Amino acid sequence: MKLGLCTGTYSDLPLDEVCRLAVLYGYETLEIETFERDNLHLDIHTIFDGDNIRKFKKKIQDYGLEISTLGNHPESQLVMGPFGQDTDDIYHGTKEEKIKFGTEAVIRAAQAANEMEIPVVVGFTGCENFGRVCQWPDARAWEREEEIFAQRWGKILDKYDEYGVKFAHEPHPNQMVYDIETAQRSVELLGQHKAWGFNFDPANMMMYGIDVEAFIDLLGDRIYGVHAKDAQIVKQNAGRSGLNPHGNYRRIDRGFRFRIPGWGNVNWQDVITELSMVGYFGPLTFEHEDITMSRQDGMKKTAEFLKPLLIDAPFEGRSDLNFRF
Repeated sequence: MKLGLCTGTYSDLPLDEVCRLAVLYGYETLEIETFERDNLHLDIHTIFDGDNIRKFKKKIQDYGLEISTLGNHPESQLVMGPFGQDTDDIYHGTKEEKIKFGTEAVIRAAQAANEMEIPVVVGFTGCENFGRVCQWPDARAWEREEEIFAQRWGKILDKYDEYGVKFAHEPHPNQMVYDIETAQRSVELLGQHKAWGFNFDPANMMMYGIDVEAFIDLLGDRIYGVHAKDAQIVKQNAGRSGLNPHGNYRRIDRGFRFRIPGWGNVNWQDVITELSMVGYFGPLTFEHEDITMSRQDGMKKTAEFLKPLLIDAPFEGRSDLNFRF
């Protein structure tokens, strides 16, 4: 296992500065976002020109780093929505224009990953109306959205298959896939498509009380990436606001906060153990969404906490007379 850094939460800083910080604190891999707006790290429209891909990869390699994944969380949201004012900051247009823009952005990320020899793109699926998880007022609304999900994402995944790249959806609120049941259902809906899998982020699923170790055990063969992000259930507030309250994350009375690893309620030794048991030895990519400390604090403290826990290689087995397996 390696310690990775999600550069999306540092996308306002020059890439060279992010790389220097990553090296300073002992990070080994990067997840680089491909979204268009306010992204100083990668210009998805010029990366294919001339010798730009080779130069880009060399820049990262010269720092002693490697790119583990590309990411596109904002624009992939538009494949399924929502399509109103909520997503106008990502792309301003009609529903049809947003779907087209999001679909093309996700496929372009796969093209870039293919040419960079990167195996995985991480992102979201989107969801037109997350309220449809409730049976009221239309008991069939969620099932109809499932059908649309299978059509739109099935076509995208066929393109991923052509590029030899996998898409790792990150289960999260306001997505078609947000827990164990919807993850399992998505595999069924997409016909066991081999390009479809998950970016495991334990903090996101804790908002719904999901057993994150069970997610690993049940869906381990579909985990193509991992985000190292923690969550704190704030005991003095959770009984009032619940785990998915509205409003600004800086509110002191929220019952749920994203934290850096080691400062929340995720048991990282258990998580890393289960990942190793299902054969995942890829990067754990730190994503800073902790509003209690600076991004540089988070980068430093996460590395100090997680690096000693990472497992380098699977157990090699034993063949002595006392214990054979």
